[in-house]
Amino acid sequence: MKTPVRALGFGFAGLAQAVSIAAPWNGQPLWWLQLLSLAALVWQLDALRPADAAARDGPRPWRAAAFQGWVFATAWLCGTFWWLFISMHTYGGLAAPLAAVAVFALAAALSLYYTLACALYVAFAPASPLRSAAFFAALWTLAELLRGSWFTGFPWGAGGYAHVDGPLAVYAPWVGVYGIGAIAAGLATLVPLAFRHARGRTFALPVGLALVLLCVPALVGLARGMPADDAARSRGRIGLELLQGNIPQDEKFIPGGGIATALQWYGEQLRDARASLVITPETALPLLPSQLPPGYLDAIAARYASGTQAAIVGLPMGDGRSYSNAVIGFRPGEGTPYRYEKHHLVPFGEFIPGLFRWFTDMMNIPLGDFASGGLAQAPFVWQGQRIAPNICYEDLFGDEIGANFRSADDAPTVLLNVSNIAWFGDSIAIDQHLAISRMRALEFQRPMVRATNTGATVVIDHRGRVTHELPRLTRGVLKAEVEGRAGRTPYAVWVSRFGLWPLWGLALAVVVGTLALRRRSSRFGGVGGTAA
Repeated sequence: MKTPVRALGFGFAGLAQAVSIAAPWNGQPLWWLQLLSLAALVWQLDALRPADAAARDGPRPWRAAAFQGWVFATAWLCGTFWWLFISMHTYGGLAAPLAAVAVFALAAALSLYYTLACALYVAFAPASPLRSAAFFAALWTLAELLRGSWFTGFPWGAGGYAHVDGPLAVYAPWVGVYGIGAIAAGLATLVPLAFRHARGRTFALPVGLALVLLCVPALVGLARGMPADDAARSRGRIGLELLQGNIPQDEKFIPGGGIATALQWYGEQLRDARASLVITPETALPLLPSQLPPGYLDAIAARYASGTQAAIVGLPMGDGRSYSNAVIGFRPGEGTPYRYEKHHLVPFGEFIPGLFRWFTDMMNIPLGDFASGGLAQAPFVWQGQRIAPNICYEDLFGDEIGANFRSADDAPTVLLNVSNIAWFGDSIAIDQHLAISRMRALEFQRPMVRATNTGATVVIDHRGRVTHELPRLTRGVLKAEVEGRAGRTPYAVWVSRFGLWPLWGLALAVVVGTLALRRRSSRFGGVGGTAA
């Protein structure tokens, strides 16, 4: 097959990986498509592997593997976060060609992690389907971890999110989204390799293992009520009003437009609310406290200074020298409002990476270098619930949310995400972000409450199910109850102590062990072991 045709095929497979996170036609994740698209990549990579030592002395197949992996991953990532084009062009004023090139350049750069993984797989994978599957899963996991951590990390669209509704979701409270991604990568490798290489018993073993990994946990979870409730004891219910202002992004910072609308509408809702806890989206009040009308914030504080209600309000904070993206909480009996400051800042949106000021100067976006809040900040305690906020794409970093679970007695009972996805219009970003929040709920067996500007404003229970939802791109109030939960999942225990290092260590151990065994086999005249 000629190179352009092959590249087109890998591009389609990569786009299928993107679609699996949230299908464009209904916003739902498609776990089977994630496995199928990755299996298609492995099938083609396996065809490049040299059959014997003499073949390895010929043309270097790892170069073709690197190209295939790069095309697959670039198409996958472009198809995942293409909506960045909207924020840069529609709202940022960047010329359309430059915005398109910027999205492609980001995807192409992040794809280099997967490029390396594919090249190493073809160059060093053992003959055994089982060990090859473990080797590919480890390499793919390292690529995912690198994308999610280096240079502040941008792990949006990791493969594990496609499984939030699938049979592999039962693994979330144990290994988290990256662990699910590793299992999925192993499954996507086992079956095609078994069909191509294995025979008889050696065929049944990898295929049987794949079925066990895929089906047995789902059946166990179904029998016990997936996920199991023994690590998520009820802490009672609390009534909510989640506010969704639906302020258009191109009006949000206009004094006579979006600012006036936001101040009036959110002010009225905070004044008239009847629920135990009222929550606004990120930067619902798009001004610093010193820029608000005289007495505006004082009136909100006075409204919640007594009685049985509390409020959490999103707005930027700053003193003229330092700024933060924050939420403040008002509750009876406290003179000083609760305050949470965003810890994980968005590159180019909340801080400018070195050497890139020229790029952001080309856009009409109110960018600035915000200060980062601390990790594992105190929760907002109200009516027996410990509510842990996170802002915007902070819920993408499960290990950082996990830092709040170091103590079982002080762990959050409810997770809260406040966001403004209006930067990306009416796009699939809303559905992708919802899948991310649902995965966090599964990992920690905690409800996740989401108050957003345009959607998805929802309540997610501790099983990752959406129980209440406000129509997106509408102005309204979602009235609901949420049931807080106590206890810690295995994932919460280990990630709160060690972060993602156990996954790093396990994946690296598999890679190093595979390379060591191959070197030993080659020394004694083998070519990578048997097919068992």
